[in-house]
Amino acid sequence: MGTLSKLHRTGNLTSVSEFFLLGLSDDPELQPFLFILFLFMYLVTMLGNLLIILAVTSDPYLHTPMYFFLSNLSLADTGFISTTVPKMIVNIQTHRRVISYVGCLTQMSIFILFGCMDGMLLSVMAYDRFVAICHPLHYPVIMNPRLCYSLVLVSFVGSFVDSQVHNLIVLQLTCFQDVEISNFFCDPSLLLKLACSNIFTKNIVIYFIGAIFAFLPFSGIFYSYYKIVSSILRVSSSGGRYKAFSTCGSHLTVVCLFYGTGLGVYLSSAISQSPRKDALASVVYTVVTPMLNPFIYSLRNRDIKRALCRFLNKTI
Repeated sequence: MGTLSKLHRTGNLTSVSEFFLLGLSDDPELQPFLFILFLFMYLVTMLGNLLIILAVTSDPYLHTPMYFFLSNLSLADTGFISTTVPKMIVNIQTHRRVISYVGCLTQMSIFILFGCMDGMLLSVMAYDRFVAICHPLHYPVIMNPRLCYSLVLVSFVGSFVDSQVHNLIVLQLTCFQDVEISNFFCDPSLLLKLACSNIFTKNIVIYFIGAIFAFLPFSGIFYSYYKIVSSILRVSSSGGRYKAFSTCGSHLTVVCLFYGTGLGVYLSSAISQSPRKDALASVVYTVVTPMLNPFIYSLRNRDIKRALCRFLNKTI
């Protein structure tokens, strides 16, 4: 707390060694509940995503482009939630909400890396469904292993560039008005709000980069599903339409959940004047979405359910 007292004496901080995460609540009676709740959600998320990864890697029948991308999405989800929730759980347990300056920047970079990678992988999976439904005869040729690995690599590199741009912008901040972050993790938008210097140009750069890495994957998803729906509507039988659409139902659900919660958090932060309400809204995006993804894919996909049953039978 020495950093906080220094702030109150000097007005601005030119050198910051740590930040203070306010979390979701200051109520001491609520802390045990939050600890159990987030520990449970974290363990369920890790178990669900790891089971999908193990099922895909252990079952030769699932060694296809669609499930290869799904396993990478599950891997990104485990990294996404592991960036924020374990730190929050430790803070609740130890009653210490301080995070170092380096730790804050590292958490922010990894958070953006996996968050951006989620969006890009969803776009890649939409392209995979587009090829499978609109060009089924050429699917094995187009979605060859080299292209699949290249698409995942491009997703990672693009996400890494996005995270490092945010990191470089925050590193250029010379002083801070406060060190209290009104969330349970180092949100880049909140770090910029703490700056005491003019951040107009930095905000323009961040919004521009964010628009590129959010708009391009979403436009790819939108175009893919436009072509998919057009192709399905040309199918004469209702059974054929249902079979074609059922192959991308789980993916479409995850896309709506990912972008819907992301848009909800953005609108909430823009409209709401309560930082705590913004923090609660971000829980849905950062914790609930990665937790629900494995259930959406496993409950709506017979192949995943069969592979999980075979894997669990072998293990037991």
